[in-house]
Amino acid sequence: MRIAHIIIAHKNPEQVLRLATKLLHSNFDIFVHIDAKIEIEIFDGLRKLPNVFFIKNRINCNWGGYSLLEGILSSLKEVLDSNNNYKYINLISGQDYPVYNAEYINDFFNSSPDKIYISYENSPDSNWWKDASKRYEKYHLTDYNFKGKYLIEKILNVIMPKRNFPTATTLYGSNKACWWALTHESAKFVLSKLNDDPKLIRFLRLCWGTDEFVIPTIIMNSSLKKHVVNNNLRYINWSEGKAHPKILDITDYEDIIQSKMLFSRKFDSEIDTSVMDKIDDSHLDIQIMPLKNDA
Repeated sequence: MRIAHIIIAHKNPEQVLRLATKLLHSNFDIFVHIDAKIEIEIFDGLRKLPNVFFIKNRINCNWGGYSLLEGILSSLKEVLDSNNNYKYINLISGQDYPVYNAEYINDFFNSSPDKIYISYENSPDSNWWKDASKRYEKYHLTDYNFKGKYLIEKILNVIMPKRNFPTATTLYGSNKACWWALTHESAKFVLSKLNDDPKLIRFLRLCWGTDEFVIPTIIMNSSLKKHVVNNNLRYINWSEGKAHPKILDITDYEDIIQSKMLFSRKFDSEIDTSVMDKIDDSHLDIQIMPLKNDA
């Protein structure tokens, strides 16, 4: 069965072209969402590649805003509306890169017994969970652009009571949870759940970092939970303690390989390309087995 890869991109068109080229496979379709604030013409090189499609309903995405999740959901909808009945829909950013070749990635997903690959943290003592409640209890005007918005946001959070989820739920998420590989069934379920709950959407629009908890929360509070593998198949290095993961360079090569993940992030071609070159030169396919599908 076919596999869809969604690439969420906003910069470095040559790097995104390199990523898409690395993923070319007769069984793959690649859907690229370019941030609506960016001129899409700078990514025209992608049009030369087979089975690469631009998402039509582009969203102006703001870091931390609901708009980023909206861009992901818009892309997911267009993939499902294509009626190709993809076995897997795999979400990556334009700054991700495959550790293995396309044939190996294809074999991995097509041999998978309908597992859902997402990441979430269990412990309320983790660094992510310590701040997670602020994402929805406070008012966040991240996607709004008007004079004095930060003052208004501050006043709201002083005079208004803490916000509560519209429905009782257990929150699941992590700083790796934005990127995932969903089955066709789970992708349809996520979209239908959100489409059927406009009250939840209104609530989420004033949250922060929804891309890191909404989709895993929906799945883990459903019968689909039994299909979940708590691993999103990505090597991500958060060791620097910043708001974004480490930009990977040649010194990270061994850690990337030893992680046995299918993908790694975060790369920036304006900073270092040698690590991507070395990954390509390694021709990884069967030398190192990634996460077993029966995990």
